[in-house]
Amino acid sequence: MIEDLTTDPVPGGSMLLVEFDPASQWINASLTIAAGWLKQGGKVSYNLFTQTPDDIRSKLSRLGVSVESLEKEDKLRIQDWYTATLGLKSSEKYSQESLKAADLNIVFSRQVMREPPDPNWLRIADNISTFARFNDERSWVEYLLTRNFPAQKLRKSTNLAGLIRGFHSDSVYKQLEAAADGIIDFKLEEVAEETRTMIRIRSMRDAHFDSHWHQVKIGDNFEVTLDK
Repeated sequence: MIEDLTTDPVPGGSMLLVEFDPASQWINASLTIAAGWLKQGGKVSYNLFTQTPDDIRSKLSRLGVSVESLEKEDKLRIQDWYTATLGLKSSEKYSQESLKAADLNIVFSRQVMREPPDPNWLRIADNISTFARFNDERSWVEYLLTRNFPAQKLRKSTNLAGLIRGFHSDSVYKQLEAAADGIIDFKLEEVAEETRTMIRIRSMRDAHFDSHWHQVKIGDNFEVTLDK
């Protein structure tokens, strides 16, 4: 979907920040993007903050993804951050036990930043605004800027990180936007008593792009596509 609005491929290692209205179709769009990447032979790490792992599996299956076999082949990783937000311990193979920036700094320095580069991975985080519930603003932004974002670049993976529009201070948006290689907007509009989701690429450092707003359409299986 993103590359439908670019004239060049998005380079591996790119960090794309997605700023979305809460009621927009960003979550379904992120799953559509994940399903498309998997069907083309790539690998996906889906980091969920606002949905259960079983919800993600069900939605990906609905989009035609062979979830069980891809997980066994380690081509699909469901990274569970959601359970930790409930104060519970996850039973998932891939999970985080804490969303505290101090704990995550240790995890990333010891493990993640030592992983070998692999440009076949697409890494999606559905809602990094969740960090604000467990950390002061400076701590979680510093974690992203000094640990999370650099780790993705070192691993040469393509990354999409969702951030709620209009929820944080202006400083948060400016710092994260400055560190991102591209900024994508999802907004909800009301037109003739109907709502519709619009998408645009606001900026992209390393690819030519269409900066116009485009409406998206939702399929019967909740696949999100551009309405051209």
